[in-house]
Amino acid sequence: KMRVDLDLSQTLFIPPEAVNEWGCLVTVSAMKTLIKLMFLLSPVRPQKLLLRLVLNFCANAQLRRAFLTTYVALLNGDRNGTIAGVDIVSDESKMHGSGNFSSPNSSLICRGSMRGDMHEKSFPPNMLIGTAPDDAGNDFLHPNMGMFRRKHGNAAAAAIAMNLPTSAKGSSDGSVPLIVSRRIIDALSFLAQKAPRICVEMLLNDEIVKLTPDCHDNKSRGSSLDSLLDLISLPLYSKSATNLEQLLSLIEIIVSPLSMVSKDCEHQVDISKKDIESAASAGKEWLAVPRPDVSQHRLRSLCSVLRLEGCKDSPFQKVNTISKRLCRVESNKAKILSELASVAQGLGIDAIRDLKSLSIHLNQASKLHKAQAKTSSLQRGQKGGNLSDNKNKVSSIPASAVTLSSSSSEIKLLRVLQTLHAVCGCGPDDKKEDGQMSITAELGLLLQRLQLESLWDELAICLKVVSVLEGVSDDEEEEKKGGEIDEDEVDADGTSSKKLQSSVAGLLTRFLPTIEAFFIVTASSAGDVSEENDHKLGSVIDNGMAESSVSDVDDNSTAKYDTGLVGVKRLVTFVAAHKVLLNALLRANPALLDKGLRPMVQIPSCRPFMDFDVKRQWFKTQVRRLRQHANRRAGSLRLNIRRKHVFEDAFHQIRQRNADEMRGRLHITFRNEEGVDAGGLSREFFGILAKEMFNPNYALFTSTEDGCTFQPNPNSSINPEHLSYFRFVGRIVGKAVVDGFLLDAHFTRSLYKHMLGSKPTHHDMEAIDPDYYKNLKMILEYNLADIGLDLTFSTEDHSFGRSQTIDLIPDGRNVHVTEDTKAKYVSLVCQHRMTTAIDRQIKSYLEGFYDLVKPELISIFTAKELELLISGMPDIDMHDLQRNTEYQHYKASDPQIGWFWNIMFSLKKSEKASFLQFVTGSAKVPLGGFAELQGMRGTQKFSIHRAGGSSGALISAHTCFNALDVPVYKSEDEMREKILYAINEGATGFLFA
Repeated sequence: KMRVDLDLSQTLFIPPEAVNEWGCLVTVSAMKTLIKLMFLLSPVRPQKLLLRLVLNFCANAQLRRAFLTTYVALLNGDRNGTIAGVDIVSDESKMHGSGNFSSPNSSLICRGSMRGDMHEKSFPPNMLIGTAPDDAGNDFLHPNMGMFRRKHGNAAAAAIAMNLPTSAKGSSDGSVPLIVSRRIIDALSFLAQKAPRICVEMLLNDEIVKLTPDCHDNKSRGSSLDSLLDLISLPLYSKSATNLEQLLSLIEIIVSPLSMVSKDCEHQVDISKKDIESAASAGKEWLAVPRPDVSQHRLRSLCSVLRLEGCKDSPFQKVNTISKRLCRVESNKAKILSELASVAQGLGIDAIRDLKSLSIHLNQASKLHKAQAKTSSLQRGQKGGNLSDNKNKVSSIPASAVTLSSSSSEIKLLRVLQTLHAVCGCGPDDKKEDGQMSITAELGLLLQRLQLESLWDELAICLKVVSVLEGVSDDEEEEKKGGEIDEDEVDADGTSSKKLQSSVAGLLTRFLPTIEAFFIVTASSAGDVSEENDHKLGSVIDNGMAESSVSDVDDNSTAKYDTGLVGVKRLVTFVAAHKVLLNALLRANPALLDKGLRPMVQIPSCRPFMDFDVKRQWFKTQVRRLRQHANRRAGSLRLNIRRKHVFEDAFHQIRQRNADEMRGRLHITFRNEEGVDAGGLSREFFGILAKEMFNPNYALFTSTEDGCTFQPNPNSSINPEHLSYFRFVGRIVGKAVVDGFLLDAHFTRSLYKHMLGSKPTHHDMEAIDPDYYKNLKMILEYNLADIGLDLTFSTEDHSFGRSQTIDLIPDGRNVHVTEDTKAKYVSLVCQHRMTTAIDRQIKSYLEGFYDLVKPELISIFTAKELELLISGMPDIDMHDLQRNTEYQHYKASDPQIGWFWNIMFSLKKSEKASFLQFVTGSAKVPLGGFAELQGMRGTQKFSIHRAGGSSGALISAHTCFNALDVPVYKSEDEMREKILYAINEGATGFLFA
């Protein structure tokens, strides 16, 4: 139900004496006069004055019905309906005892009206009022004449008429002029927006059938909404994008009350007595929202808009919204889905034809590409050149070799599929808690019936040729290499080792609509794929769709999972085969991961095929949104820290902050220091914390055998507040990840898997305890009797000088391990060491980490990628730093610059880290190399400035700007001495030079 204004019995108070003397305020003649104002050659100015007058009249139920009926009938060119609508006011006049409508005193509005024929045959007018008669006559004699010409007179009406096209002035077939239609639609839109009751009444079936029994089409007309939907198929609207958009805007407003309708037909909204009384006191009432049942042919006209050439983004969105609202009525939903599916099938056939035509051009371009490669190879062979990089030297195919613009059929197909997706599972009630769109079984079944497999096959063929043209792979390589990705293929910067050699952006963008359509169909048919089923889905993809594999996915599986696995298999196979092209698209347009290519993030099986830099960009975008929301609510996070007690001060100041406060911009102030935090102090703050969190005095972490990685200490309970400290450490790591700071902290692979929500395996034990891992591997590889082991499902725990036996299963100390159960034993003992024994510590750490980083955001990374995200690059590449250095008042050819780089390349690894700490505030290299070095103003490269003053002064650094002030030294030895002194003695603390 919705709250609307109460109807008024009178729109204007008139004393009874005046009614007896003058008659009703609005009569048939007055009504005709008001309607004719829409036909004026020069419209009423301001236009809202007339619209507000009509709106005030519509506060009366009978007048409202008269105006709505008349306006809608005029739009449909229904003369009888127009007259019947005007005659509605005669009933009101008779109720007041005034039946003489021809009396000059019968209406206040009629008196002084415009000059015109008041006979019945002159209403409704068939042309604009004020048009010169000669011009109008010439128009009918010469229907092909495009513009009116002035013949005589200098009247304003003739001047205006001269510039009006023929179609705007009227026609002899009885339809209203185009300009009048636009005015009426504008008027109805204004009325519907200002008075919600008008929307409700236009959704109801009116009584126009009773008023005009001689009209043969009235039996199929129904409500005003039906009449407006009938207009869509008329050439006046279907062939004009402007007129169509205006009409769809009106229909969108009229169906807006349907968004309040519950999808459950049996659910009735009960309005409390208090709400009813409150509405009555405000001059309002609660009105039930009708559920219009729209006929099939009208919904067909609505859905056919999606196939029109004039259907751009705005009309598409309006049809989408109208369809969703009409689907609130169950009887309409099946009809709309059927019509959308029919449109999609037709567009799919057209898209296949277009792709086949494009494939011919692509094959020709591919032959040209191979010919160029062969010629280049022969030339280089004759010259004795290096053949290994031959592929990189081949000139790329010009973009003009193929058609770069997407065909209209592919774009329209994408829009129809988006509408289907929106109709089947789109309202605010259909979204999950994590913001993902729910996929209904109805949508999956409907998309499966579209049978677009031929289109996807043709798309795969085209993309394979594009891969060759882009220099990604040759046909032979595609046959030899599968679609799997290995973590070892990731470069040092975290990106895939294979990228486009010569990107023709137009080629990829050309296929984007079809690629998005493919993702919509396959991801929707895949259903809701959970993490629990992901490993089994992967095995199905690797081993084929065996019936036994499908049945083992879940004990509670239904038929939808059969089609779901098929959809996942096709989707993952497609992503694996074209991962390089897809990653190129995502680099060029990262927003696709929030739109058409979102299944690459949502479906776990697709995530390994995304390059690390693409994942990181998506992650940064999501985190930035959370931070903006937090900044509006909580502001900045300011910490006042003592340098000698950084860990304790930060712990006590942060533990009281909530998640929104923690996401605010960090400002660090070190007591008794003059440094201003513009990024440099924060980097040093995180650098200190990264060392202190592993301090043995806190007993929070223990190092592995190699001493490089750490995992939670199972005996951390010796620290009474150890769980609070673990939560604090998790918050620090999360804050560093969110703000883009790198930590010199490396955890065990098992802890990274816990952060990702994955289960560690016995292989992760190798990094924690290599000797213990070897023993476990021996148990799995050899017969227990041969190696003389008698094991039980228990393990020994030695802590604080005491030894105790811990059962891995109930009464495990009495259950012997056999050849059949030894794999289970190895899994349980590893689970105990990497999970169970430190369960409370892990939960507290994850609680703090998830306060800043949501699990669904971090889950797109692998364990190795997460380590890169937290800790950055392991080595410092001085060549990369030199390539990304800017000089101020120095030149690269100056001797001081040459000495500087000689010194940098000669430094030890620890000294390089100290220098980087001195200059930037952090000893870690950004993930994208020094080209992505962050400063106060975003990305800010390392710069060397010529310092004034004495030539023997020390060098100084500005960590907020990644800048180094270097005096003009006289020798390389002097510069080396000053640099080593600065990085060893001045690596910490901030003072004004």
